[in-house]
Amino acid sequence: MEPLTTKIQDVVEKLPPDGVTLREIVSLVGQDGLMILIAFLSLIFIIPVSVPGVSTVFGAAILMMSISRLFNRDLWLPASFQNRIISTEKLLPVFRQALTWLRRLETVSRPHRMKSLASNGLMGLLNNLSLILGAILLMAPFGLIPLSNTLPALALLFFAVGIVQRDGVCILLGHAGNVCTIVYFSILIGGGGLAFRQAWLYYFG
Repeated sequence: MEPLTTKIQDVVEKLPPDGVTLREIVSLVGQDGLMILIAFLSLIFIIPVSVPGVSTVFGAAILMMSISRLFNRDLWLPASFQNRIISTEKLLPVFRQALTWLRRLETVSRPHRMKSLASNGLMGLLNNLSLILGAILLMAPFGLIPLSNTLPALALLFFAVGIVQRDGVCILLGHAGNVCTIVYFSILIGGGGLAFRQAWLYYFG
């Protein structure tokens, strides 16, 4: 089986030099499947570098792919998302750095390990719902806060590697990544609420 890193690196090397659209990325990935595409788009969020236009387009695309996988339907994306041009010059260095992380992730993966967790049926349903949850967490409005994109993106990458290689351990790490993200966001929201309450009491109490 060709490593996921190799497949994604092939796509990165074929990106048009001037700019790329989501439609072109989908075409480059070809028939390798939604999980390859989800892994590819998640990589951009691993490195804390801002690329204009990426968060909304890629995050929403991952959500639509996850929903398509859940209902076993062909992928549909709004034309406005598919045709928005994103700077290849800004994408390339981010992808190259992120591929280093994906290589490290793949070193802990073993094909067909605890593969019952990558099966269809109830586990397949749970994994697909968890992909949707990861995509929603990725789109949460905390983009300027450290790790707010990295944690859900790592969870999505673990799911992608786990499902492609039928590695239940990676899938478990994906679920753990979602849980860690929820805990982290809860702390952020709770801390923000406490700070607001204290400020309110200070000025108006």
